[in-house]
Amino acid sequence: MGEDSHATTPEGEEQVSGRRRRMSRPFAGLTRRNVAGEVGAGVTLLAIAVPLNIGYAQIAGLPPTAGLYALVVPAIVFALVASSRQLVASPDAAASALVASSIGGLAVAGDADYATMALAQAIICAVVFILCAVFKLGFLASFLSKPVLVGFIAGLALDILVSQVAKMLGVSIDSSKEFVEKLAELGANLGETDAWSVGIAVVSILILVVGRRVARLVPWALVVLVTSTIAVVLLDLDGAGVDVLGEVPAGPPTLTWPVLDWTTWVALVPSAFALVLVTIAEGLLVARAYAERHGYRDAPNRDLLAFGLGNLAAGATGGYVVGASASRTAAMDLAGSRTQLPAVVAAVGTLLLLVFGTALLADIPSPAIGAVVAVAVVPLLGVREFAGLWRSARFEFAIAIACFAVTLFVGAIPGILVAFVLALVNLARRAARPSLDVLAEDDHPTDSLLDPAPAGAVTAPGVVVVRLGAPLFFANASSFSDAAKAAVEHAATPVRHLVLDCEAITDLDVTGAESLRGVQRWLDEHDVTLAYSRVRPSVRRLLDRFGLLDGVAVYDTNRAAVAGVAASD
Repeated sequence: MGEDSHATTPEGEEQVSGRRRRMSRPFAGLTRRNVAGEVGAGVTLLAIAVPLNIGYAQIAGLPPTAGLYALVVPAIVFALVASSRQLVASPDAAASALVASSIGGLAVAGDADYATMALAQAIICAVVFILCAVFKLGFLASFLSKPVLVGFIAGLALDILVSQVAKMLGVSIDSSKEFVEKLAELGANLGETDAWSVGIAVVSILILVVGRRVARLVPWALVVLVTSTIAVVLLDLDGAGVDVLGEVPAGPPTLTWPVLDWTTWVALVPSAFALVLVTIAEGLLVARAYAERHGYRDAPNRDLLAFGLGNLAAGATGGYVVGASASRTAAMDLAGSRTQLPAVVAAVGTLLLLVFGTALLADIPSPAIGAVVAVAVVPLLGVREFAGLWRSARFEFAIAIACFAVTLFVGAIPGILVAFVLALVNLARRAARPSLDVLAEDDHPTDSLLDPAPAGAVTAPGVVVVRLGAPLFFANASSFSDAAKAAVEHAATPVRHLVLDCEAITDLDVTGAESLRGVQRWLDEHDVTLAYSRVRPSVRRLLDRFGLLDGVAVYDTNRAAVAGVAASD
């Protein structure tokens, strides 16, 4: 009975004494039984990722090779280092839009300086990711709430859609402009709409939407690009006015390093922080969700290191910022993948395409690329999420709308700053009014002291026991002080003793200590004694440090406190 019992999970993970032991080796979960399925999933990932990354690179204002290079070395590095077995690391729509909006104000898309800045931005992101890993900041994944992310990403998605609609219509607009300017330019140029482009886009969307319903595992994006390219070549639609991708330079990614003046590096720092924050908030949560679903452990700080090294590889091999792709991760989960092997298979396939097959990409029609990206981006608009927030939490709906509006009409960087501020406001709003209750003799709450009109309950004759359900700190110090005084003033019978149940008080800051000291003085003036019960050792040390234990009795339980203060009368 004293020996450890061993079992094996379906994914090949050993269990010891009922606790799963995380394997640190690369490709954890890979076995002889599932290797063929993982390779097949890698082929599916290749078929999905190539067309999307070409489109995302165009969103970012970069050549198609930047998106393809990001699928090679960065993907392999991430796969070898990450703890998550399933999270797919790749440029995504939101990150690409952030790249375009941040670098677009510093250089013109297509210039050599623009591409160099994208490399530098990836390297700055790498440094930030690595610092986050070193200082164990994986907990930041929980900081940005769902409403904040929904609003921010929806703003980016709608901005992206304008450019993709222009491609599908065959209309030329300047994608580096702000949303309102792009929308106005699109409206002004609608007379240039090309019928062939619209036809290709409509058919592509129908194939993508209907195809997913019929057979989800088929790489419909690849089907769309292949069939539309064949149509362009056979019907000579390039000559009829349909825009095509054009020549893509052949060759593998090569080592490089961005050379810029220090002021440009500094100018890229804010956008790098924004990119890292979005990846942390979305990527680590996705990784955790799949780890919990399939019964293995993830290590957020190790994944941050993997993102850091992956972005360093992207900046040094001609790619651009690598984030987390929730859609591709979901596709791999649906395909049955439970390891990082598909990322390596896709990387090898992309490398072969870059070396031997770039000529196949030249005639891909832009309307088809626009359709592929648009269909991938539409879910990011978060229509269902907005509707759910409206039904269940109007204040959080307002937060989401505010982030959406600022991101769309002001810019991505102001949007993430507003997201930060609103997250803090929401946190402070909730922290400012914690649960603060009068306890009955059986320790159960009777009345909340935060109600507009306290009912005047007492715990025992002459004794009121109150419990604060949160740390006592600057955000709730004033609420606590007012509520504690109200417990005495509005009691149904005269109160001689106030007992503070400290079970849920896990921390105490200077402002909270001052508030408690003020309550002590007020109680002394009204001939009411103060006592503490169920004080955690760490909080007791803080109370002692702030001088709040002098002359105050401390009891192990509320029953002992009630009996003790009653005996002192």
